[in-house]
Amino acid sequence: MNGTVDFRNKKHIHFIGIGGISMSGLAELLCSKGLKVSGSDRNESPVTKHLSSLGVDVMYGQAYENITPDIDLVVYTAAVSSDNPEMMAAKDLGITTITRATLLGLIMKDYDDAICVAGTHGKTTTTSMLSHIYLQAGVDPTIHVGGILKDIKGNIKIGSKEHFITEACEYTNSFHEFFPTTAIILNVEAEHLDFFKTLANYRASFKKFIGLLPDDGLLIINGSIDSYKELCADTKARIVTYGVPQVSDYYADEIGFDRLGHGSYTLCGPAGKIGRVELSVVGEHNISNSVAAAACALTEGLSFEAVAKGLKCFTNADKRFQYKGERDGVVIIDDYAHHPTEIKATLNAALKVEHNKLWVAFQPHTYSRTKAFLNDFIDALSLADGVVLADIYAAREDDPGDISSKDIMNGLVKKGVECTYFDTFEKIENFLINNCKHGDLLITMGAGNIAIVGEKLLLR
Repeated sequence: MNGTVDFRNKKHIHFIGIGGISMSGLAELLCSKGLKVSGSDRNESPVTKHLSSLGVDVMYGQAYENITPDIDLVVYTAAVSSDNPEMMAAKDLGITTITRATLLGLIMKDYDDAICVAGTHGKTTTTSMLSHIYLQAGVDPTIHVGGILKDIKGNIKIGSKEHFITEACEYTNSFHEFFPTTAIILNVEAEHLDFFKTLANYRASFKKFIGLLPDDGLLIINGSIDSYKELCADTKARIVTYGVPQVSDYYADEIGFDRLGHGSYTLCGPAGKIGRVELSVVGEHNISNSVAAAACALTEGLSFEAVAKGLKCFTNADKRFQYKGERDGVVIIDDYAHHPTEIKATLNAALKVEHNKLWVAFQPHTYSRTKAFLNDFIDALSLADGVVLADIYAAREDDPGDISSKDIMNGLVKKGVECTYFDTFEKIENFLINNCKHGDLLITMGAGNIAIVGEKLLLR
């Protein structure tokens, strides 16, 4: 289904998988517009409870009878198959169905400035940083972010129709459904090869996304992206680069880190040094993310004061180097990193934090990614002193039988890294209790449910 659907003329919209981080935000946004919203999900969660408190009719379990004739529009994600009972019911009743991405694209058409943050890594963090800057500037943006942002107490903020700030996910070419007026491209590296197959196809997808910008639009792009000018060939939008010292329009100079690993730097722009920025998050990757957010905000006319205040008060979205607690002197962090580049960035950040031994409890995410980047995973995880591996989190895939976490373990052992594998979280917890010592740093890492390990350790 394409953008010819006008959701504003619909009275009742139903979401299949309404508890998802993006779907729930869109459901809340439509609910705020006075539309009747319903949805289904597998299990109750804090997110679905919140939606219920807003008057959304949430049903648990997906069933044919959940789709009633009064529903005007059904929204679904790429994970929902055509034989889903609710999809089949919508088809039988002649109800229009659209993807989550299509709906998000239609929504952003209602805003004067639709800012879309895209890239292989860092989307949620950069979107959150940019949101903080706009809030500090006294602007009232509408925010849709792929994580729980403390300052807005959730993943959605309903604001004015001037600015709409959101992530732009590339998987299955979702962001081709969007209508951006401003785009930020953080990085373009091989990812989601189960869908894109090759890096060339992946790059082509980003090039098409950039081509969606209007002639009077704005593109903020990382100047260190390989052949970035080729990606911009089809746009007439204004192009602003960031990241490369002395070359890009905006970059960080005089970089430093405190004992907690928080970065600080002098922000430089087209006219030279602008001012000092202090971050409350760790790692060089977050310096890069913050410069992207700053470049966008300053180009759009916000003050450096708002930039500096917004970046200083940002303390990470959930699951991005998130402090979970401390047990017997062991600090426990949770991080969403599931691509080798993300893992390397997170561990390099962790190395700047005071600790004795750095432990990682890692849960690989999808068989296809693990197989495609096996050697890269081994290389990235070797930055840790000790690694504990869980089984691969299958997500949307079936086990092909030719890749497992033991392949990562074998590679790490060959490199001389202390590494073990366990087939249950309980065994991982027991191992960590017996081996993590006072002063150590433990990171539970992955896009699955590995965070449970750290949470249970804190309760034992």
